[in-house]
Amino acid sequence: MKRKFLTAALILFAMMGACSVMPKLAVAQRADKDYLSSVEAGKIRDAETTNDRIKLFLSFAEDRLTKFQYELEHPSSNKHTEMLNYLMNSYIGCVDDAADLIQLGLEKQDNIRQGTDLMAAKCKNFLEILKKYSASGPELEVYKDNLDDAVEGTEDALREAEKAKQKAAPPPIRRKN
Repeated sequence: MKRKFLTAALILFAMMGACSVMPKLAVAQRADKDYLSSVEAGKIRDAETTNDRIKLFLSFAEDRLTKFQYELEHPSSNKHTEMLNYLMNSYIGCVDDAADLIQLGLEKQDNIRQGTDLMAAKCKNFLEILKKYSASGPELEVYKDNLDDAVEGTEDALREAEKAKQKAAPPPIRRKN
């Protein structure tokens, strides 16, 4: 009887342990960005500063936009529509994450001046490209909703970068003795 009770208690204990682990696994899976490859996610994790992460997200966004343009010029034979929409969603995810990091950097009072300057410059270039496609892009009806979201998100990110440039602490002044 004792042995059955201990076995049942161990099984119950193991089940409770497994149940407490499951929510943690679900949270860990949701935390991964589905538009980043494992290599890119590793680079973001390994970046030492907020400034470095901002730069990485902007380079990933630029990569997605370049691939989007290539896909429009050289349509793939299968899943062309899905690829265009995926790339546009991935682009805006990267830009949004970079903008979020700027806000985080301001709150933490990190030195994010280089990241905000890069964000402002890149977003201006990104907007030119996006607006060109918005005005007269090939197959526009296929990706128009995502493109409109991308234009709006990029404009928001540009405004955030401009505000952050004003709020960010100025660089240190070197004094001569």
